[in-house]
Amino acid sequence: MAEDVKFKVSIDGIPVEVAPGTTILNAARQIGGDIVPPAMCYYSKLEGSGGKCRTCLVKVSKGSEKDPRPMPKLVASCRTTVMDGMEVLNITSPEVVEARKGVVEMLLINHPLDCPVCDQAGECKLQDLGYEHGSEGTRYEFDRRTFERIDIGDKIQLHMNRCILCYRCVFTADQITNNRVHGILNRGDHAEISTYIAKAVDNDFSGNVIDVCPVGALTDKTFRFKNRVWFTKPVDAHRDCPTCSGKVTLWNRGTEVLRVTARKDEFGEVEEFICNTCRFDKKHTDDWILEEPTPVDKDSVIGANHYPEFNPPPVIKPDLELQEANEEQLARTEKLK
Repeated sequence: MAEDVKFKVSIDGIPVEVAPGTTILNAARQIGGDIVPPAMCYYSKLEGSGGKCRTCLVKVSKGSEKDPRPMPKLVASCRTTVMDGMEVLNITSPEVVEARKGVVEMLLINHPLDCPVCDQAGECKLQDLGYEHGSEGTRYEFDRRTFERIDIGDKIQLHMNRCILCYRCVFTADQITNNRVHGILNRGDHAEISTYIAKAVDNDFSGNVIDVCPVGALTDKTFRFKNRVWFTKPVDAHRDCPTCSGKVTLWNRGTEVLRVTARKDEFGEVEEFICNTCRFDKKHTDDWILEEPTPVDKDSVIGANHYPEFNPPPVIKPDLELQEANEEQLARTEKLK
């Protein structure tokens, strides 16, 4: 059967069988681990995404069984489909590592280094890339472009200085709502995300542009400067919502819900988009049915000092022998009295 056809692909020497039409990036995601290329613009839930940031560049050292010639240039893994017998190099290729370093340097050309005050700190993919592939300095000698902060609605603030033009927010607004009023204006170095004149982003699902933004360009005004993610404890919760699935992640500190986000998978992509009512208006634990702590990567700063369950074990384990000895001592003391 044609439906059962599988292509054999090798990524960094690890073989995997995938369906025809699968991209190199998604083939790597089926393997998992460190060989998965980073993706700042690709989003599997958004049609047409990918091919913008170039952080997922890989080297195809063998095109296919029929044509084993290598591809002459590095290719974007999110846009390149696999062929049977293809061999791909990612982290095992010095050429790829060096190219990724250059891409990160370019993304940081206009990006302000305000991580200490940025609400995305701790969840920022660009911060992770800068740590893994960033240079100590930059070769860029010109003035950085700057923009004034814009409120695009009463709950969302756009800080274009941080934007890397990944287009995710545009695709999100275009595909899950019927009232997109923002997009890319101008071209080249003058390109920016903005709204049409006298328009504001105002629909039931507009808050999802915050979740898909890989940097701190689009932020939740109800959460700005209130806390740091590593001081909060994410918990999966749900409610009976007539507009969306109602499945969310609550970010708590104590009994206070500081913010609400959609649940994300291991690649940082939203599983199900949520409505603005769930996101902005339901900020009390009484509004939700709590499920379990949200799984957090062990290397993430969010997981620092967090317990994996609701009821952490006591710091000092009960010593039954010591308790029995204390009870005997207490009995002898009572007799002496």
